[in-house]
Amino acid sequence: MKVSVQSIHFDADVKLLEFIQKKCDKLDVFFDRIVDANVYLRLEKHQPKQNKLVEIKVHVPGETLIATEYGASFEEATDFCTEKLKAQLKRFKEKHNSHHASKISVPIILQDVED
Repeated sequence: MKVSVQSIHFDADVKLLEFIQKKCDKLDVFFDRIVDANVYLRLEKHQPKQNKLVEIKVHVPGETLIATEYGASFEEATDFCTEKLKAQLKRFKEKHNSHHASKISVPIILQDVED
């Protein structure tokens, strides 16, 4: 999956970028038609401890799924975001599959019953 990472007001370490790519690649298990993902990393100055903000936007056909989380580290916040996105992808897949399943027509076979 193509993942673009934008770190706002700082330069992200290569290890962090690889960690994010690995976590986002695991989302393909839950829905195989993910188009791409955008990840935004930001340091928030107004929060003393949980000041790392991670926002992940996952693009699937016809929808954009978004998860935003704060954490003590970017890795922790990324873990929380990917857990949220797993749940969203499962719901999206169920909704998508049930919607298409209702459009499938099943032929009804009628038999003539003679008395």
